[in-house]
Amino acid sequence: MPKSPDYFAGKTILITGAASGIGRAAALVFAREKANVVCVDIDEARVEKTAEKINEIGSQALALTIDVTKRAAVEDMVQLAIDGFGGVQFLFNSAGAAIRRAKFLEIDDDLLDKTFDLNVKGTFYTMQAVLPHMLSNKFGVIVNMGSMAHRRGGPGSSVHYAAAKGAVVTMTMGVAREFATQGIRALSISPGPVKTPFQAAASSSPDLVQRFLEDVPMKRFAEPEEIAELVLFMCSDACQFMTADTVYVNGGGGWR
Repeated sequence: MPKSPDYFAGKTILITGAASGIGRAAALVFAREKANVVCVDIDEARVEKTAEKINEIGSQALALTIDVTKRAAVEDMVQLAIDGFGGVQFLFNSAGAAIRRAKFLEIDDDLLDKTFDLNVKGTFYTMQAVLPHMLSNKFGVIVNMGSMAHRRGGPGSSVHYAAAKGAVVTMTMGVAREFATQGIRALSISPGPVKTPFQAAASSSPDLVQRFLEDVPMKRFAEPEEIAELVLFMCSDACQFMTADTVYVNGGGGWR
């Protein structure tokens, strides 16, 4: 929670991957705090539903159907957000996926490229597009989606995804330290398994999902809202001395 009442009121957050999962949960949490929310996703129907829900809550939303792997589309996205609300103070790069599970020797060029395009380039393009605006205002907070996988390496199923998320965590640290004196903070979140459509989208087998669950001492997956509340805290005035870090949210698991 923010230190100041109504801290987010009238401010704007841009959220990629806002059609479902953690991105959608974050959009609703920020809407609860009276922020304007720019909802971005490649899934037009579902991102529109997220925006409709935000409007029902009483906040303002803008729904954009954007492929974050396309630089020109991302640049247009940021400009539309600025034009729509007058500025962007916060960015949450939630869009990402493992694409599909594969053993290391089965990872082909297509899978590697798609994984890095979405997770690394999508995050890179969005940060590059929004940073000049934030720098001109001498204020901005960026939160990127990492993963516990980058600590474990993803053996047997997702080395490609773990490597991409490792790049995201490192890139976040570099951006944070480069612009730390110019009003910018950048952080990443590295969750363990979360109850979202991610596992199904990556074609995770029931056995693999069960192994993930058994590795969590709390014996459950995180709820998307639990990650979303952390994003809110990171962006708030209660977290002003924190930058360049990744925060692990894993119910005590994921270290083996």
